[in-house]
Amino acid sequence: MRRTAEEKLAEISAMDRTLWAQGLVFAGIDEAGRGPLAGPVVAGCAIMPPDRLIPGVDDSKKLSEKKRDRLHEMILDTAVFTGVGVATVEEIERLNILEATRLAMARAAEGAPCALFLLDAMEGVQLPGEQRSVIHGDAVCYSIAAASILAKVTRDRLMLELDAAYPAYGFARHKGYGTAAHIAAIGERGPCPAHRSLFIRKFVR
Repeated sequence: MRRTAEEKLAEISAMDRTLWAQGLVFAGIDEAGRGPLAGPVVAGCAIMPPDRLIPGVDDSKKLSEKKRDRLHEMILDTAVFTGVGVATVEEIERLNILEATRLAMARAAEGAPCALFLLDAMEGVQLPGEQRSVIHGDAVCYSIAAASILAKVTRDRLMLELDAAYPAYGFARHKGYGTAAHIAAIGERGPCPAHRSLFIRKFVR
């Protein structure tokens, strides 16, 4: 049976409500862009209030672009704190994608007024407080889901800027992921500065 919006919200906020009931203030953190062949990795951080839950907040990958954009604005208007951190292509190349993701998460959390951070399946981030890794966090934790929307919307907008700079690769359509059209463009034209060289080496002649 199909769940109502209220039922979905109750389910995804269950973990958060348990922590709020303990009097805890905490942030959710998630990333977007670990897997693409091009562009930065972006992290979002959100401290959400317990008394103004936003219906529809969910794992950003499950949402349409239009709904993500709408929820993004609602999260910015409602949250106690929001932060976004970016690790560049150069940092991904220098550090590796895992360490670059940790760096983006640490940047997103800068200035967060809390001492507990819930991370989507990540550990070892330099954060000013306790961190807890939550498997499938963006699907089971409201605050992490909110952070996932911040990260995804921000990264998609950055990829639109890269599309304007390098229109031959179709970044606006695939956001840097390894679609057949994207791989074909790399093969035909070679990489551009937005590409992650270690990710595309098998596609470059």
